[in-house]
Amino acid sequence: MSARALVDTGPIVAMINRADPWHDACVSSFQSLRAPLLTSAAVLTEAFHLLGNRTHDVDAAWQFVRSGAVTVGPITDDDLSALNLLMSRYRDRPMDFADATLVHLAQRESISLIFTIDHNDFETYRIEGRRKFHIVPRRSE
Repeated sequence: MSARALVDTGPIVAMINRADPWHDACVSSFQSLRAPLLTSAAVLTEAFHLLGNRTHDVDAAWQFVRSGAVTVGPITDDDLSALNLLMSRYRDRPMDFADATLVHLAQRESISLIFTIDHNDFETYRIEGRRKFHIVPRRSE
């Protein structure tokens, strides 16, 4: 895959929702990232769920996803045991399925840059159990 960064649920929702406290930081960070950003179907499921039935927001999310800004990395039956191990390793967080797919994709595709507002979790997670994620945008203090 040609992606150099992962994208999580939060920035997708924040860029669409102008009232989101992370909106400006995410829009600015997105402009500095090289497309396409890699994500998973689980992340898109979360994003569309959080956008709810607000037609304008759902349409904007579809436009973003279909613009070429995002590519969906496949998660198959062969990946399930690795996802199970990740969720077990981070049971104390707990790690949700969408986050597990992103950590797994990071390992599989050798990507350490992640576009997320979920700093607490992604500052804890490790790629291949060792390497830290490089997170954008920076945490707002």
